Amino acid sequence: MIRHTVAFRLKHAEGSAEEKAFLDAALILTTIPSVGNFEQLRQTSRKNSFAFGFSMEFENQAGYDAYNEHPVHTAFVRDHWVPEVEEFLEIDYAPL
Repeated sequence: MIRHTVAFRLKHAEGSAEEKAFLDAALILTTIPSVGNFEQLRQTSRKNSFAFGFSMEFENQAGYDAYNEHPVHTAFVRDHWVPEVEEFLEIDYAPL
């Protein structure tokens, strides 16, 4: 299993319609067949400047690779992620 996580900060104002539209648009990622346990998360710690997180799981590397190459994912990155995300940190985990 691979858990794909990303913490990020948007260019949009907190609580804005643009922020909500981005988070709503991200739900399209749940339509990719290999994506499991998708979560949108709000940061609560003051130890970093990221406001949100996404977390999802893949059964294996093949599922993760399929996600990365899937046209829904690449379109979301092109149309929303690149123009709207200010900063991010991606971390992928596998159980020990």
